[in-house]
Amino acid sequence: MEHQHESKSSPLSASSNLLHVEPHDSKHEEEHREGFLSEIFKFSLIALVIVLPVRLFIAQPFIVSGASMEATFSTGQYLIVDQLTYHLDDPKHGDVIVFRYPKDPSKFFIKRIIGIPGDTVDIKGNVVTITNEAHPEGVVLTEDYILKMDPTTTLTEVLGTDEYFVMGDNRNASSDSRMWGVLQRDNIIGRAFLRLFPFNKINILPGAFNTDTEFMSSSK
Repeated sequence: MEHQHESKSSPLSASSNLLHVEPHDSKHEEEHREGFLSEIFKFSLIALVIVLPVRLFIAQPFIVSGASMEATFSTGQYLIVDQLTYHLDDPKHGDVIVFRYPKDPSKFFIKRIIGIPGDTVDIKGNVVTITNEAHPEGVVLTEDYILKMDPTTTLTEVLGTDEYFVMGDNRNASSDSRMWGVLQRDNIIGRAFLRLFPFNKINILPGAFNTDTEFMSSSK
C-alpha cells in the first residue's frame, strides 16, 4: 500500500514582504517646517537689506511711456536710472532725467534739462537761448536731438537756486516746464544711465548730449 505524502505549503512569514514604515513623527516634521520658514525669512531679510538701499539711493528701473521724448526714447523701453550721481554732483545742461511730476508727485516724467540754476531761458518760436554768468551775451542752443518743435512759443524764465527748466525732445507732444513751470531739484530722481531694452538699443547714458562741444556751441 502506497503512502501518499501530503504536501503542505509553508505559511507566509509574518515578516515577509512587509513595507516597514517609520512611525509618524509630527514633532520632527514641525521642526523641519519651522527651519524652512526661518531660512526663507533670513533670505528675504538679506535681500531686502541689499535691494532697498540700491532702489532708494543708487539705481532703479523705469519703463518709458508716451511720446514726449521721441525719437530719443520710445514707449516700452526699459531704463535703469542712476540716483547716486546727483548726490555727488549737480545736474547739467543736456542731461536726460527722471523726476516726480510737480503737479502730481505719484507720477514720474522723463525730460531733458535745458536750463540750470542761474540761467535765463528765453524761447522765441523754436529758438531757445540761454543767458547766464558765463554767457552774458546769450547762447542759442544747437539741439540736434529735437524731433519736432513748432514755432509757437514765446517765454522767458529766470531760474533761481535749485530750479531747473526741462523739456521733452518731442516738444509738440511734451508736457514740460513751458506748461507747468520750473522743476525743483528735490523732485529729481536721477539721470537715465542704462537702456536695457530693446536689445538692439542697449547703451550707457542713452540720449546723452555733449554739452562742451555741442549744447552751447553757437553764440548770438
